[in-house]
Amino acid sequence: MSLLHHLILYLTLLTVVKGDILRPRFYSKTCPEAESIVRSEMKKSMMREARSVASVMRLQFHDCFVNGCDASVLLDDTPNMLGEKLALSNINSLRSFEVIDNIKEALEKACPGTVSCADIVIMASRDAVALTGGPNWEVKLGRKDSLTASQKDSDDIMPSPRANATYLIDLFQRFNLSVKDMVALSGSHSIGQARCFSIMFRLYNQSGSGKPDPALEPGYRTKLDKLCPLSVDQNVTGDLDATPHVFDNMYFKDLVSGRGFLNSDQTLYTTPETREYVKMFSEDQGEFFKAFQEGMVKMGDLQSGRPGEIRSNCRVANRRPIDAWLVS
Repeated sequence: MSLLHHLILYLTLLTVVKGDILRPRFYSKTCPEAESIVRSEMKKSMMREARSVASVMRLQFHDCFVNGCDASVLLDDTPNMLGEKLALSNINSLRSFEVIDNIKEALEKACPGTVSCADIVIMASRDAVALTGGPNWEVKLGRKDSLTASQKDSDDIMPSPRANATYLIDLFQRFNLSVKDMVALSGSHSIGQARCFSIMFRLYNQSGSGKPDPALEPGYRTKLDKLCPLSVDQNVTGDLDATPHVFDNMYFKDLVSGRGFLNSDQTLYTTPETREYVKMFSEDQGEFFKAFQEGMVKMGDLQSGRPGEIRSNCRVANRRPIDAWLVS
């Protein structure tokens, strides 16, 4: 095939993917039980391990920020590709991939080759929130799955637990997400846990001072010192807020009280540009829920425009990446 034909093929595929329009009830005819199957599997997962649903919800963040919502974060490494699972922000942190596997298996039995892994992540994230007491919203569907993944792209984009509010504002604005969106979406930490690894510097060497973060409320700092002493296995986990199994606005109340677990959380209250949103959400749970679901929908709209497919296995791409097609 000539270079011109390769180029035409590439541009045609790119146009098709860019033309995909996400919409509610995308599978109403091709797989009418898709959303109920996802929710059923999420309920089963929550009964097995309460923490798992919070872990699944965070997959949407780590997927969508890296080249759009395309399930690239689920792909395992291959001899020719370093995937995103071992990226700095994901290694020993992202988990519950088996929940997505179980959902995919159930969907493949009901509707083979129909529902994308990317859409599963979006539906499962919504259900993680709804099943733990948070808002329930209508999701837009119709995404394709990525043909490849990039550990480098994930390393370059995803923030660390040391990130401050200014960095997070700039990051979210790159994706047309406002300051209010960013603060609301940080409320995903209303459920779940994080590792001691993520806070050791806050407890013992904030900003290279050799001292703890002065923003920590003294009683909470004592609690964290016991949970995460210098000699601790840094994979030990602590609750991200005082009600880690319930999606509510306690996360923001904790920030106001100086009890944010991560530096990237507490900095939302110590930074003037974000403080008012933290205060507002701490006082009005309904306002937080509304802003959170709006932010999740906006984040779910992120697309790379790259060619995609419907993967039969969420961890493995069915075909070679498009770059390989162009040089074959």
